[in-house]
Amino acid sequence: MTDTTPRHPNRRDAMMVLAATASALGLPTAHAQTFPDKPVRLIVPFGAGTTTDIISRVVGEAMGRELGQPLIVDNRAGAGGTTGSALVARGQADGYQLIMGTVGTHAINATLFRNLSYDPLKDFAPIALVGYTPTFLVTSSDGPIKTLADLKARAAQGQGASFASAGNGTSGHLAGELLKARLGGQMLHVPYKEGGMAMSDVIAGRADFMFYHPAAVLPHMQAGRLRALGVSSAQRSAAAREVPSVAEQVGAEFDLVAWFMLYAPAATPAPVLARLRDSAAKTLASSEVAGKLLAQGVEQRPLGAEAMTAFGRAEVDKWAVLVRQSGAQVD
Repeated sequence: MTDTTPRHPNRRDAMMVLAATASALGLPTAHAQTFPDKPVRLIVPFGAGTTTDIISRVVGEAMGRELGQPLIVDNRAGAGGTTGSALVARGQADGYQLIMGTVGTHAINATLFRNLSYDPLKDFAPIALVGYTPTFLVTSSDGPIKTLADLKARAAQGQGASFASAGNGTSGHLAGELLKARLGGQMLHVPYKEGGMAMSDVIAGRADFMFYHPAAVLPHMQAGRLRALGVSSAQRSAAAREVPSVAEQVGAEFDLVAWFMLYAPAATPAPVLARLRDSAAKTLASSEVAGKLLAQGVEQRPLGAEAMTAFGRAEVDKWAVLVRQSGAQVD
């Protein structure tokens, strides 16, 4: 005799049906609901001891406490930050691999590299704008250049002025090119393998000036080895309010800042992104974290998800103009 009694699915059957349905519809699964249940890897596309590395460790340590799982910093330096960026762009989009992107990796490189192995806008989802930092226009305290007017006069004479940078296509290089356009005269760019070497030659007077990060130049400014002629942002820097902006001195638009943005791969599930964004917002709102970032010259400008996307697009467009004007290109 056939049993016609209705069968009621048990809990296991129901969960299997729910998971299958969620998968078919592209809905978040239990992974998103329990995230994170293991450590998260934070890729830093530059070497240990760099400004990006220091900032990543400050944010990573505090955010790990908030998430209840550690954020483990993994330095993947190389090729102007493209090595680590490509790794995350191609990686698993599950929230367990993030990257601390920069103005270089996620704005300048879009135009600087002929064959970039990732798309800064399409391959990543922004989690938080960690902060931004203007660069300081510095020259040797022992040299004859004491004001921006002095620098303009030097550029107009003889062989002109020379400016150092951490390499072709870096934010310091492009800021120097914009200054050249604003002041006129002759300015020779001298690229170095890394910023510390460039700064040493500016201090020694072997190069006339450079644009560089506050964390690196402030100790030398305070020790009397470097003189700051201006900052690259439209407003003065909170790290040294006495230093005027370049814009207010030249009477023309000049607003270039280095910035740091926490990203996940673009396909990361929405609930996971929401959890990461909430955690990052709470972390950055902490007075302890804000203080540590400010000590590195990093100022905060909180943005929502849509605003971060718009900001990233605008930065790619802005720096593209400068890259093309400079003629810098990497194959």
